[in-house]
Amino acid sequence: MTQTRLNVIGVGISITNLDHAVCTILDWRSRGQRGAVSTCTAHTLVECHRNPALRAKINAAALATPDGMPLVWLAHKQGHPNVGRVYGPDLMLALCEAGLPSGLRHCFYGGPPGVADRLAARLQQRFPDLAVVGAISPPYRDLDPEEDAAFVSQINAMSPDIVWVGLGTPKQDFWTAEHVGRVSASALIGVGAAFDFHSGRVRQAPRWIQKSGLEWLFRLSQEPRRLWRRYILDNAVFVIHVALQATRLRAYPIEAEG
Repeated sequence: MTQTRLNVIGVGISITNLDHAVCTILDWRSRGQRGAVSTCTAHTLVECHRNPALRAKINAAALATPDGMPLVWLAHKQGHPNVGRVYGPDLMLALCEAGLPSGLRHCFYGGPPGVADRLAARLQQRFPDLAVVGAISPPYRDLDPEEDAAFVSQINAMSPDIVWVGLGTPKQDFWTAEHVGRVSASALIGVGAAFDFHSGRVRQAPRWIQKSGLEWLFRLSQEPRRLWRRYILDNAVFVIHVALQATRLRAYPIEAEG
């Protein structure tokens, strides 16, 4: 079920765009398939470089979408002009709308206390017929096996088709990978930023900034203390690794879980 991939510093980024990703995920439901979706940015790939276990999880995901514009530009440069940004917040809105005719059922898992509820309420205002079956804000810590099993039971009792996971990278990528098959939904999708933006908790960058590839700078200006390491240090590390791969000074094989 995994898609054709582009190797970006050892992470297989799916050759896809927003429309294709939406159709693919909807198709899983009609076929009775289940898969994890990771929305990948430059920060995600740097985290994968640091953490081989995370890299293996994302490489094994059914979809690892190009969430950041640098990944889209790299795909275009390597002969894939149809690749487009599959930005987590856009994917959420697109699937909410595309799933209306078939009654696609949504569950939101993650975010600080109350954020999942606000997110669900705002989306239902935007899409009045949206089928929201649950909104859960788990504790902001590692759960013990009993707690995790209880949340899985709670989610399964709701019978969602899609579970949107807002735990932040890399925690949400581990969660989606490890709960495919345990959670009875066709898609588990990690989209941490979408919880913040669509709930109104964090201001979203204007569309022209998103398209320019400068969204990181906008977000840094909003939350400099929390994001400076991610957007200054990690962006520099990402550029260095891309240059090493492009000049073949270093090999970055794609390795997935067996």
